[in-house]
Amino acid sequence: MGAAESSSKLASSVHGFSVKDARGNDVELSRYKGKVLLIVNVASQCGLTNSNYTELGSLHKKYGEKGFEILAFPCNQFVGQEPGTNEQIAEFACTRFKAEFPIFGKLSNQVDVNGGNAAPLYKFLKSERGGLFGERIKWNFTKFLVHKDGHVVSRYAPTSSPLSIENDIQKLLEA
Repeated sequence: MGAAESSSKLASSVHGFSVKDARGNDVELSRYKGKVLLIVNVASQCGLTNSNYTELGSLHKKYGEKGFEILAFPCNQFVGQEPGTNEQIAEFACTRFKAEFPIFGKLSNQVDVNGGNAAPLYKFLKSERGGLFGERIKWNFTKFLVHKDGHVVSRYAPTSSPLSIENDIQKLLEA
């Protein structure tokens, strides 16, 4: 199974997918049932890296114990801006940005967020919330806000500051 392969091709929510963590272990996303999720395709060598990782860390610190979780999926599909191994990527995020949220296995050249090799999880996310220019993900740090029930509520552009969606996160946590 690839980095974000699904154990169920006909999943009806995010909770129906199984993905690989940075160590290659299978993770059933059903473990996040009842939590508000922010799913993000990340990259360590992108111009948006510093601001996004810093703000994602702030959100996680503020809301992590209130039922909020960030799921980061490293992706090398956009101009090779995530060239490292899973271990290097996790070390980068955890050391440089003190990331305390899950960093999953790299979405490699074989498993992407767009195209024929798009990971099943990302096919599902895009089918639930298309973007301004259709379903295609434009760049690194596209964000999907997911309700406690596993359905996508909102999609945010790569340039959307994570802190700018804080009110949307609060509303879902209170729902």
